[in-house]
This record gives sequence, structure tokens and C-alpha cells, in this order.
Amino acid sequence: MSRSYTLHSPARPDSGIDFEKELNPEQFAAVTSSPGRSLVIAGAGSGKTRTLTYRVAWLLEQGIPAGSILLLTFTNKAAREMVERVHNLLPGAADGLWGGTFHSIGNRILRRHAADIGFREGFSIMDRDDSEEMIAAVVAKQGLVDTTRKFPKAGVLSDIFSLAINTAAPVGKILGEKYRYFIPLAPEIEKIQAAYEARKREANSMDFDDLLSKTLELFLTHPEVAALYQRRFQQILVDEYQDTNRLQSELIDLLAAHHGNLMVVGDDAQSIYSWRGANFENILQFPKNHPGSRVFKIETNYRSVPQVLEVANAAIGGNERQFPKTLAPIRKPHAVKPALVALPTNSQQAAFVAQRVMELLDEGIPLEQMAVLYRAHYHSMEVQLEFTKRGIPFSITSGLRFFEQAHIKDVAAFLKFTVNPRDEMSFKRIVRLLPGIGNKTAETLWERTQTLLAGSTDFARLAEAKVPSKAAKEWSQLVLTLADLVPQGAPLGPAAMIECVLFAIYDDYMKGKFPNYDARREDLQTLQTFAGQFESASDFLSQLALLGGLETADAFAGAAETEKITLSTLHQAKGLEWRVVFLIWLADGMFPSSRSLEDPAGLEEERRLFYVGVTRCMDELYLSYPEMRLGAGYGEIFQTPSRFLREIPEELLEVWDVSPTPSAKWGGDPLPMDDEPF
Repeated sequence: MSRSYTLHSPARPDSGIDFEKELNPEQFAAVTSSPGRSLVIAGAGSGKTRTLTYRVAWLLEQGIPAGSILLLTFTNKAAREMVERVHNLLPGAADGLWGGTFHSIGNRILRRHAADIGFREGFSIMDRDDSEEMIAAVVAKQGLVDTTRKFPKAGVLSDIFSLAINTAAPVGKILGEKYRYFIPLAPEIEKIQAAYEARKREANSMDFDDLLSKTLELFLTHPEVAALYQRRFQQILVDEYQDTNRLQSELIDLLAAHHGNLMVVGDDAQSIYSWRGANFENILQFPKNHPGSRVFKIETNYRSVPQVLEVANAAIGGNERQFPKTLAPIRKPHAVKPALVALPTNSQQAAFVAQRVMELLDEGIPLEQMAVLYRAHYHSMEVQLEFTKRGIPFSITSGLRFFEQAHIKDVAAFLKFTVNPRDEMSFKRIVRLLPGIGNKTAETLWERTQTLLAGSTDFARLAEAKVPSKAAKEWSQLVLTLADLVPQGAPLGPAAMIECVLFAIYDDYMKGKFPNYDARREDLQTLQTFAGQFESASDFLSQLALLGGLETADAFAGAAETEKITLSTLHQAKGLEWRVVFLIWLADGMFPSSRSLEDPAGLEEERRLFYVGVTRCMDELYLSYPEMRLGAGYGEIFQTPSRFLREIPEELLEVWDVSPTPSAKWGGDPLPMDDEPF
């Protein structure tokens, strides 16, 4: 018979922290709660980091040794910030605290016990490039590079394996849900995964996901090691719990199994990352999965004015599966209500945003305190165009500028080469898309091509060129496609050219090359729509070149050199805040996305995403959508306002009636608006 006994350090002298004075009543209740399992629902802008920081300080004051506290976060920045704040509150008291990301803590544990799971001391951690290189080597060794079927590239395989590991799902299930076009290849992909795992072990190397999966494997196969850390960590705190995946939640529960002192902090209303493996059920079912746990709600918001919070509370109200909460403001009301702005077209939506930004700048609001947020990166194209035309400097956190992305440049290269068959760089970019063709072979092919074409657009002649056997089939298709772009020597319109390239070559290429195929496909559909405004490919390509070459930051005299307005997807914007927020493309099928409209769980996540967007705003909120848009190959498409807008009571919004001046037209110069939009 044994008895569990814990040796506590003597209680620290009073630090002088007046917790009740420093915290609001909601925060104080969570920070000073008794040991056990607890869930803290911290609403947007409610001081989540402050709550966690003071909780650590409180535990230290109760005599819990710093080395017995585990603080898990999702970013190194968040971990550093919280540990630094604790040090500021209690200088020296936090020395020895285990604080960091899930992966960094996993690495720390595995360094001590690598031999227990078949690895040697000093194992390497592979970065993304190393991992993809090893996967590519495994694929080559298995003889799948030469298959007649399109086999996914190493980057796609890496994402498939990662999602399978973090969600504890078999590869076949991941393919069925995310990569249906690779289902016939499931046996081969599973074989590659097994061979990749074996090769990592041979190389004494782990990838990023192994830092979690191997830690769990260590604990499950060596209970004595698990018991060591279960006894060590008397208190476990987890940040952003709504973003945890199944693997992370299993690790947390296993570590907390001995003492049961687990505090998880998060906001179910901001759970928006299911597409990368986050499991909403972790936070939603926490009370059920942890009987006897307490739930604390922190609903006092320090960020936004009351009018914005009223919209936020109404926005999330439509979700059935949630912890009900009502954000309550500390700040005083703003002079204006959030604006609902319907524009005739998507280009005029961009023109409105640009003009209003310039007006706000004149009113004294710096560009860096403004943001344009959207559901998908391709929604930003017209805004990027309009900002570039007007010389408004902007930064993009959602990715590269629209026309700088690889898939945009790839498709543009096809058009460039058909317009100018002496364009060496465009030709080489195209042929490097084909299997087995690198820089050296591309150079050889370029010399042969110039001889065969002699400056003409008679691309059928290229069928005579000798190419590596690996690329023979794809070269034949390329020759046919180039000929189709200029039937009888007359180039198609640029929109038709893009459609032809996608159908014949590039769509299949993207499926195998890029993990985010759907998003890139939508980008190219948007490019095709934009191209529809031009009669000739030359004019279209000239416009792309001019837009890509402008440096807006130097062209705009109305702002300081370092000032830029932020353009961001809503996923990238989480955790940030701005005085002014423009939420654009609020139309059904765009936001919420068309894929979510028939899936109740997906629609609820889209509503949470909308809520995240609204709660980024401190002062002025603009909600806009175009009543009509050009669809690639489908003419004009009428838009239905987002159902999320229709769920907001009319009295909470101010409707702006914006009309362009008579001279404004689709696709023309920037559209001036009336000084008084309402």
C-alpha cells in the first residue's frame, strides 16, 4: 500500500500585489479559484492574457514552486510575453517555470527520453523544407514519380500526414474529407507515410508534428515516465484552448491525470481553425469530459465601443452550440453606429473603401490603425488594385500581394508567351511546371523552341521538339494548349485564355502541387473575372505589369513613410485590433463561404469567424458587400446579403446609401463618392 505525499515550498512573503484591485470581479474569481479543473471562457478583448498572468502569480504566492507550473501556449511570442509579465509582477519568482508552446515543451521532454521510443540522443528536428525533401526521396524510392497518374507533391503529402497525426485520423479519412481527388491513390499514400516514418527513425530525425505525437507515444508506452511528469506538474494552464486539436487535448489530459489541477482558457466563439485540425469539441465538451470542473466567464470587454459590441453579441447569437455570453463594454459610446454599406459592384466596393480610408486619414486616424478584413485572400484583389491606383500604402498579412503569388504568375506566363513567343522567362517558367524539367533542361528546350518557332505563334511546330521521356505526355498537352490559345494565329481574349490553361493543364497541376488547392483555384477564378474587362491579352498583361510595379508607399503623401493600412484574412487577424475595420464581401456564398452553407457545423464556424472580425474593431466598423459581381464566364451575378448581416437587428446599424457620380463606370478610374455618404 502506498500514500501520495506532496512537499510544498514555504509560502512566499506577501508580494504586495492587490489582486482584487488589479483585476475585475470576473478575472479575480478565475485567478483566485481553488485547485481542480476549470474552464475560463474569456470573451474577445476581455483581458485573457492578464488573467493567465495573474493566475501564475497567484499560484506562486500560494507556495507552488515555479518548476511545478506548466503554461502551454500556441506561439513563442505569447509564452515570452506571459513569462515576462510574471517576472515583472514577482521578480525572480518565476525562474524555473515551464512555459512555452506545445511543441517546445514536447521537445524539452523528448530530449530527456529519446531512447525510450527508439531515437538516439541529439536527434535532429527537421524544418518544413527538410521534411518535404525526405518525403520526396521516399516517393522517388518507391517508384511513384514515374506513375501515369498525378501523384501529390511532397508539400501536399506533408500536409496530409500532418493532419492525420494531429487529428488522430487515418490517411484514408483525411483524403475523403479534404483531398477527394487523391482517394484512388490512398494505398500508395499510406505506404509512403509508413516509409517516411521509418526513414525519420533511421536518420534520428523528427519533424514538427513528432514533437507532439512522439511525446504522447512516450507517455503511453512508458507509464513510469508519464507518472514522473504527472507528479511534477502540480498546476497546468493552457492558453487558447479552443484551438487545440485531438492530439494536444490527449496530452493535456494525460499530464493532468495525477493532480487534476488544470485551468484551460479560451473562447468558444473564436474557434475558427477546424481546417487545420483544431477540434471545437475540446472546449465545448470540457465540462462533460471533466466532471466537477468549474466554468468561469469573463465578459467585460476593454477593446470596443458599445455599438460594436452590440453587433458582436447579435452576430454570435445565431449559434446553437456555444457557451452563451454577452460582452459588456467599459468604453463610452462612439459618435456613430457601425455602417452597413451596399455597393452596386465589387469594384465600387473597393472604391468606397479607398475613399473612406483617405477621409479617415484626413480626420487624423493613422493608416496603421485601420484594417480591411475578408473571408478569403482573393476577396482582396479589387481593394489591392484600388489602393495601388490611389497610392494608398498597404501591407498584407494574408499572404503575398495578389499578383505576386506563384499560381498567378504561372498562369500569366502562358499568356505572356503566347503574346510574345520570344519571352524567355515566361517560357522557362511554363516548362519547369512539367515533370523532370529543371533549369538546365529548360535552357535546352528554350534554344530548340526558338529555332522551331522563329518568332511565330505557330505553336504546333513545338511537337517536333525532343523532351525528356518523363515529360513527353505533358509536353504534348502543353503544345496543344498553346495552339488553342491562338487559334489560326488570332489570340483568344485573356479571360478565355485563363479558362483554357486551367482546364487543360494548370488545374491538375495545382491539385498535386499545392495543399491549399481550393483557395488558389478561387484566386484564379477572380483573375479570370478581372481579365474579362480587357479585350486583348496585351492590354491585360500591361495592366498586371503596371500594378505589380507600382510602389504605393512612396506615392502617397498623406501618410508617414512607415504607415500602412492592413489587409488581412479574418483567420490571420485573430488576436489583433484596429480603431477602424472594414469587413468586405459580406454576401452569401462569399462569406459565409458556399461550402459551408449546407453544413450546420461549418456554418456555425463561419459565424464565429464573422464574430472574430467584428470584435477586432475598437471604434468604427464598416460592413459592406457588392450587390452584383462579375463571375468568370457567367456574366453578372446578383448577390444576396450575407445571412450574418440579416441576423443583426436593423436598429444597430446605420445604412449608408452610396451612389457613384454619373461618370463612374465598371472597371474605370477610381470612383469618387459623395462627401456625405448618408
